[in-house]
Amino acid sequence: MATLKDAKRIVIKVGTSTLTHSTGKTNIRRMKALVAVISDIVNSGIEVALVTSGAIGVGVGKLGLKDRPTDTAGKQAAATVGQCELMFMYDKMFGEFGHATGQFLITKRDVEHEECHNNLINAFEKTFEYGAIPIINENDAVAVEEIVYGDNDSLSAIVAKLVKADALLILTDIDGLYDDNPNENEDARIIPVVEEITEGLFEIAGGKGSKFGTGGMITKLIAAQIATEAGIDTIIINGFDADNIYKVLEGHQVGTFFVAKNRK
Repeated sequence: MATLKDAKRIVIKVGTSTLTHSTGKTNIRRMKALVAVISDIVNSGIEVALVTSGAIGVGVGKLGLKDRPTDTAGKQAAATVGQCELMFMYDKMFGEFGHATGQFLITKRDVEHEECHNNLINAFEKTFEYGAIPIINENDAVAVEEIVYGDNDSLSAIVAKLVKADALLILTDIDGLYDDNPNENEDARIIPVVEEITEGLFEIAGGKGSKFGTGGMITKLIAAQIATEAGIDTIIINGFDADNIYKVLEGHQVGTFFVAKNRK
């Protein structure tokens, strides 16, 4: 964990379960705490890109829907409403700490198309140069990959590769990767360090995400696999306490640490 003490650029991914209450409405307390910690980290000289889920969940709450839509068009419509609200709140909260934000809405095609890929990298670098905080989400109104597959976990790893981050921090609603299902086995223990992501870990991580999100531990393992293979240390931590980010950067053992291969 001590390797992160020298991190100069990190990507933080926050999921729907951290940003919203069980009702689907925004958890303002957690969102404010997250923004305060990120602002303080940026003040210390570390560059931070924030990959945020929550557009659909926030949209569900904003529209007063009882449940998350099950059809793609309904999810996309909720996302268009929720994304406006989400960015308004981020911009307002970060602004209170003197930080500007830049919105990136990305699709799989943007990453795979060579010209778009290069344009994304250049835009990220210039945003950092200008001292703004990039806030990234998948463009749910036109893309269905995240809606179907996984709450932006893989996207956060892809962004970490694009910006050549030193570390990827994935914030979720549990303390890390357990050796068994903690909801069914009270003796389940957190796996503190993972040197290699194996098929056995994917079997352990089976299970669905929260009511308003789409991700689960499996999608986070996939993200960790993408990032670590690119030389980026990855940590899964509980996002309900934003101070866990400080602990990780200070080298304390928090959550599950996935060791990068061929570290940059």
